[in-house]
Amino acid sequence: MENLTEQQRAERIEKGRLLFSKECTFMLSVADLSQLPAGTVPEIAFTGTSNVGKSSLINALTGRKTLARTSNTPGRTQQLNFFDLNGRMRLVDMPGYGFAKAPIETVRAWQDLVTLYLKGRPNLRRVCLLIDSRHGIKKADQDIMTVLDKAAVVYQLVLTKTDKISAAALKSIEEKTLNVVCKHTAAYPALFPTSAMTKNGIDLLRAELAAVAEF
Repeated sequence: MENLTEQQRAERIEKGRLLFSKECTFMLSVADLSQLPAGTVPEIAFTGTSNVGKSSLINALTGRKTLARTSNTPGRTQQLNFFDLNGRMRLVDMPGYGFAKAPIETVRAWQDLVTLYLKGRPNLRRVCLLIDSRHGIKKADQDIMTVLDKAAVVYQLVLTKTDKISAAALKSIEEKTLNVVCKHTAAYPALFPTSAMTKNGIDLLRAELAAVAEF
């Protein structure tokens, strides 16, 4: 949104606010690609390491406290969870990667499900790859970025939990993260720092996702 005028920026933010203020409801959990809903509505998927704050971010975007269930137990989300946003967009909460308290066969099944979904979903408009701002990009994040590059899926990095670090530390993380982003072909060249707790950056992320859904 850097190249927009103040009026255009304000209009985008308002469009995002209006879209995400609409009714948002849980649709279904998918454990097999045969269960996927018809691909007739734009989808935005959310992924990241376990416990990075995916559910909290979805709740913050939609202005609801318990739409997506949050947990302190890494690996709690084990399926693709679909949420319908007023019939205009679907939000997809994907299983966390990098760690899960589950048998290795189960973890592999989740990974296969996610990979096949990413590669074969024509209405998937954007993937939000969440990065904990306290830690920056980890190897597991690099690995999923490579998968997304190969699948030619456009993704954007969203920094979470920015309320837990100082402004100086956040600036440093942003610079380091952008240096990595520029090396990945499918990565959207902009960062979205957010806090589900303070709602910082939530309006800008809403605006971006609403704009993506229009095309």
